[in-house]
Amino acid sequence: MSVIEQYARAHIVTGADEAVQAGAVAVPVVLRYDPQADPGAIHVRLPGPHEWTFARSLLERGLRAPAGEGAVRVWPCGRVQAVVEFHSAREVAVVQFETKTLTRFLRRTYTVTPAVTG
Repeated sequence: MSVIEQYARAHIVTGADEAVQAGAVAVPVVLRYDPQADPGAIHVRLPGPHEWTFARSLLERGLRAPAGEGAVRVWPCGRVQAVVEFHSAREVAVVQFETKTLTRFLRRTYTVTPAVTG
């Protein structure tokens, strides 16, 4: 099983590093899935030292309707965008993605490890 890494662009709505002006430009984001480490988790790395790990199923649910677990919330925003909210001890980062980017990433992860139903 191989690691899936997808580079994406997203808009940071709030909680950006000082070097990134919130909402002004798209920033690089890395979406990562390592089925050997944890087949039920995905990783999202924002610019700087910001990385969150959360359930792959949360991302899928959040693309259809508001969903949240622990420090991460996901919800659809209109027809073509989705918002992911990350909480840490020091800040809240709200990041807006194109839904098709997240959907494409999820589909790639399911080719490696199918979704668990039940």
